[in-house]
Amino acid sequence: MIVLGIDPGTAALGYGIVERNGHLRAVDHGCLTTAPDLDLGARLRLVHETVGELIELHRPDVIAVERIFFSRNVQTAIAVGHARGVVLLAAAQAGLPVREATPSEVKAAVAADGKAAKDQVARMVQLILGMAEPPTPDDAADALAIAIWACHRLRPGEVDRSAVLDRAAAAPLAAGRTPYERAVQVALAEERARAAGSRPKAGSGAGASPGATSAGRHR
Repeated sequence: MIVLGIDPGTAALGYGIVERNGHLRAVDHGCLTTAPDLDLGARLRLVHETVGELIELHRPDVIAVERIFFSRNVQTAIAVGHARGVVLLAAAQAGLPVREATPSEVKAAVAADGKAAKDQVARMVQLILGMAEPPTPDDAADALAIAIWACHRLRPGEVDRSAVLDRAAAAPLAAGRTPYERAVQVALAEERARAAGSRPKAGSGAGASPGATSAGRHR
């Protein structure tokens, strides 16, 4: 299995290709840097072209991309969102599945610490992939880390879904699919059945007992 990991951004987009074949091996990594004088449309075009070329060159089975997460830097979050959209478009055009992880999930999978520093993540990526030195720049190291996360996360035949109502996710889970939601639906159905059974039948209002009327009011 070959995974293309993407650390999205419009100014810098990191990419890393990891192969899982008994062990993990780094195939390629790097970073697309766009010129600061380019407008947003031109940057997104470059992102799309780069991801498309990587897909064509390496033929990945899966694309793993960083998810949008809460950030105090609104501009950075918006830029990541723009780049993510273009990456998801390229994946859809190639018919490839997408797997997503937050930065803390990736750090926990690679460095056993959801708050690990970037240099720590890079060193762990080096060890896991048997590289001669830590990968650079940071965007490429992060992309390799995302690919490693996906390699550990994926299992044959697995269908990966995101949280309910998370419409920013690549594959949001349809409502009613989780055990919790199924339990809530069953409980609501039972409550409606009890309420319907406790109501007095039509035409029996005058002869209904006080207890029956009370049961109809107090469900």
